Amino acid sequence: MVDSPREGKLARSPDFVQLIDMASESVGGKVLFATDDFFAPAENLIKSDSPRFEEHKYTEFGRWMDGWETRRRRIPGHDWCIIKLGIQGMIRGLDVDISYFAGDYAPRISIQAANVEEDKEPAIPQRGVRMGVAATAEEFEAVAKLQSNDWDYLVPRTELRPGMPASGHNYFLVNSQQKWTHVRLNIFPDGGIARLRVYGVGYKDWASADPKEPVDLVAMASGGACVGFSNAHFGHPNRMIGVGQPRSAADGWVTARRPDRPPVLQCDETGALFVLGGEWAVFRLSHPGVVTQVEIDTTHFKGSSPASCRLDGCILTAQEEEDMVRRQWELPGQRWKALLPATKLAPSAAQVFDSLTPELQDVVTHARLTICPDGGVGRLRLRGFPSSICLLRPRDKPMMRFSVKAGFRSSL
Repeated sequence: MVDSPREGKLARSPDFVQLIDMASESVGGKVLFATDDFFAPAENLIKSDSPRFEEHKYTEFGRWMDGWETRRRRIPGHDWCIIKLGIQGMIRGLDVDISYFAGDYAPRISIQAANVEEDKEPAIPQRGVRMGVAATAEEFEAVAKLQSNDWDYLVPRTELRPGMPASGHNYFLVNSQQKWTHVRLNIFPDGGIARLRVYGVGYKDWASADPKEPVDLVAMASGGACVGFSNAHFGHPNRMIGVGQPRSAADGWVTARRPDRPPVLQCDETGALFVLGGEWAVFRLSHPGVVTQVEIDTTHFKGSSPASCRLDGCILTAQEEEDMVRRQWELPGQRWKALLPATKLAPSAAQVFDSLTPELQDVVTHARLTICPDGGVGRLRLRGFPSSICLLRPRDKPMMRFSVKAGFRSSL
């Protein structure tokens, strides 16, 4: 059985929204089944962009809506749909967004989940482009093999709150250490949902990985996560370890301009800027390992890329990490080992550097990226080889805290 879920709605966005949306179409999420797609198809639930509203737009079936909307039910039962996650892993939180569904939102929902092995997933008919239709008898027969009625509940039957017309987020915390591959969204009895976000941390089967091929050890899709940062005014560091290439300047870690920068900038004979320090972000790797190559991608940051960066690594146990979060990452300097020395960065470019660790063979569990003096980075890739040591034992409770130390200035 699933660990007991913790239900809750928060007035502000919770920390888990900085994690990856494992159901999004942008990472390969897919709607397998929906009981009804009359006014708007279930595929809208997993769009990567925010819902929008066009007041005077209509289709042959009724008002156009940017979400999943079923017909007004006149037969027994309730509507539901099944989504196959694009990234399988541990779910930390859910967002049921009913923005713009002021008079047609589903009044109640529940959410179930399952871990379905790839070879045990039944063949379900392709949905294609759908609107104005309900599921066929053939589709019901195929999806019944998943036995989704018996899946574990992440969110029990719960009433939704509409909020403001353009912001109808209903957040739910999930306390579970299990891996999930599919979710089932139930609406009671019918109505509309704009978006379903399934936030979590990816899972990788390291036993099946090719030991001769380098992998991205910090990728969120494999379980990497930001566990501390100095500043994230315009964009959270977790965006740097997301899936695929950065889509825009909004898809990356972006800090505020440092207020302590000199009135007139100067540089030394090497061209390095004379500044007081830099902003930093600390990541827990998806698996302890040796980092052999570092990629810093500043694509889209044409006028706001950092002047330079450096990367350091260390080994921490799970308990030590928790202690560091409480201490806001005041880790003694001798614990950090240089993986990449202070290095100039170019604007709007993907830059690859060799790490220092191939010679040192240093295994690390955490990495700290420091940028000088501030700016934006679209992607951080730490390619290397996983190690057999594993200090990050599973926790009884998932950590959802992100440590931020205001005013902390580490120097390059």
